[in-house]
Amino acid sequence: MNNLLSQYSKSYSQQSVEASVKNILANHILAFNAENLKKAFSLIDLTTLNTTDTNARALQFCKNVNQLEHNYSFMPSVAAICVFPSLVETVKKNLTKKRVKIASVAAGFPSSQTFISIKTAESSMAVDKGADEVDIVISVGSFLENDYMTVFNEISLIKESIGNAHLKVILETGALKDPNIIKNASIIAIAAGADFIKTSTGKLNPAATLEAVFVMTEIIKDYYNVTGRKIGIKPAGGIVTAQDAINYLSIVHFNLGDEWLNSELFRIGASKLANNIIEEIIFLEKGIKESVNYF
Repeated sequence: MNNLLSQYSKSYSQQSVEASVKNILANHILAFNAENLKKAFSLIDLTTLNTTDTNARALQFCKNVNQLEHNYSFMPSVAAICVFPSLVETVKKNLTKKRVKIASVAAGFPSSQTFISIKTAESSMAVDKGADEVDIVISVGSFLENDYMTVFNEISLIKESIGNAHLKVILETGALKDPNIIKNASIIAIAAGADFIKTSTGKLNPAATLEAVFVMTEIIKDYYNVTGRKIGIKPAGGIVTAQDAINYLSIVHFNLGDEWLNSELFRIGASKLANNIIEEIIFLEKGIKESVNYF
């Protein structure tokens, strides 16, 4: 494991990362326009992960996504619907938009504090019920104890258990207090088989931050330059406003380029964001201030 981590020798200070983010937002930020907001909307993993979630709520999510084109003809579709494993089957039966993926959290989400046999079984069962993608959390406790092999091996086993489904690995960056720790977690997750690396569960504060995504995209870029393999990025948690979305879009664009600005390689985990982006696009295109509570 030390050999793996030593291949990525660049080190970060919190100050340098913050300065890099400030530079991007000051000098390289993407335009706040309808085109870029529609792009951001098309990257959303529309998420409901509440203790009170029901089959009826999952069904309503499906209906809203299915009917989006009819109700808001100027909007693209979201990238995915993300739910608990118990609701995957409901989404599978009722989602008719073919390009919208079904994502499920699994493997002891959100704490990851359970047995690896349960993690692999839950992940596999979610796929069997219809999930195209599985979002898991690294064993943060093991990681913080520097037990990197346990983290690596668990990710590898879960990846094996879900077959061809995509694996999104949540680093829970709010619990990783140094950018170099985020760097190491990113490297381990990618090397273990992650198709995406993701910031947060949204259950801890801070959730997603621009600084964490800056570091994660730097590692993705370095890994791509060495291996030619493209890994996706997913900021999630606390991303609410349309300007938030543009800021994250700008970080990814600056570090990874246009190639990553598609739903195969970039997602935004959110719920309220979808309504807020629709509101902003209506204002930009029609000059009308309209409250949207569609999702």
